[in-house]
Amino acid sequence: MHSISVFCGANKGSQPWFEEAATDLGKTLAERGIRVLFGGGSVGLMGVLADAVLAHGGQITGIITHQLNGLELGHPGVADMVSVETMSERRVLLLKNTDGVITMPGGYGSLDEHFEALTLAQLRQYRKPIGLLNVRGYYDPLIRMMNVMVENGFLKPDNRNLCIDAPNVSELLEKMTAYEYKALEKWL
Repeated sequence: MHSISVFCGANKGSQPWFEEAATDLGKTLAERGIRVLFGGGSVGLMGVLADAVLAHGGQITGIITHQLNGLELGHPGVADMVSVETMSERRVLLLKNTDGVITMPGGYGSLDEHFEALTLAQLRQYRKPIGLLNVRGYYDPLIRMMNVMVENGFLKPDNRNLCIDAPNVSELLEKMTAYEYKALEKWL
């Protein structure tokens, strides 16, 4: 993998392990020479991730809306910053030309980006690995919900498997590297 988009919170969360995971992810991606694309922010886990990538000599591209950049939330240390009009444009660019996606703990925005990637994968428009970094079980309820979708006939098991999850960075990257795209061709 040469580049990964990372979706993560504009807040740091209430527990120190979220920040630790963002630092570990940024450091690991930088050390492996994997370019990071992210939401461009200097705050929350976005800022922590960017700081770690930069501190370890990694390549990073921020994609931020004009509105958020106007609020001076863009990361000042990220030289490669793309400013767009809408969140929709931002999501498109975060998926374009990447070798995969990692969603860290976050809120509505992170889940919006994550599920857009999964929807596009289900529609065979995005065929790269889509991972959830399930830090200390943060995404356990979401993983259970996806399994409930399968149990109740709203999601095919093969399409459920489009979402990869792991509790730590090294295991997630290992699973993503071994990933083979297998969405159902006829899913209705």
